[in-house]
Amino acid sequence: MSEEEKFSLEDGKLLIQFVRENIEFFLQNSRKIIVPDNIKERFREKYGCFVTLNMFNNKGNSLRGCIGYIEPKFSLYDVIHRVSISSAIEDPRFPSVSLEEMDDIIIELSILTPPILLKVDDSSEYLDKIVIGRDGLIAEKGFRRGLLLPQVPIDHERNWDVSTFLSHTMTKAWLPKDAWKDLSTNIYVFQAILFEETTPRGDVIRKYLNK
Repeated sequence: MSEEEKFSLEDGKLLIQFVRENIEFFLQNSRKIIVPDNIKERFREKYGCFVTLNMFNNKGNSLRGCIGYIEPKFSLYDVIHRVSISSAIEDPRFPSVSLEEMDDIIIELSILTPPILLKVDDSSEYLDKIVIGRDGLIAEKGFRRGLLLPQVPIDHERNWDVSTFLSHTMTKAWLPKDAWKDLSTNIYVFQAILFEETTPRGDVIRKYLNK
């Protein structure tokens, strides 16, 4: 069974509901909800995961918060329990989300497959190995590391090509834009199983990107 096949739409709906309830409860009570037993039982396998908050019907970049764990070090339910709150109040790019704002926010959940190092003899090979809409990227050099999710080059009508995606990933890692051409910079790829609300508190869909 593939990673994608492990998660049904019903799983996505359950997890998105868990994210929203956890965030809104925290904003009201300054503490997380207790993880329900059915969530613990169903999602105990270890995964990396990101929670993204987007403003609904916002023109341009609608991002309001995004935090996650790259490596599969913790049970999925535990990661979501942690990063859902972090995405709302700890993203350094934004002020904390208010409870009132949650009426206008749609939640996106990205469950990550384990990162794989791309091995190349020439950096130009990245242009053929990386597929826009399928792959997320991690750039790593020394102590610097940055990640962009697979949906980033597609969302908000960006329409990036691979070299643009690589350059933005370098910037996320606080590296020069062309650092991907240096073979001492490690480039990893991963995929994401995506679920997203269509409207705030509305239907949840499975978001399929290019394969």
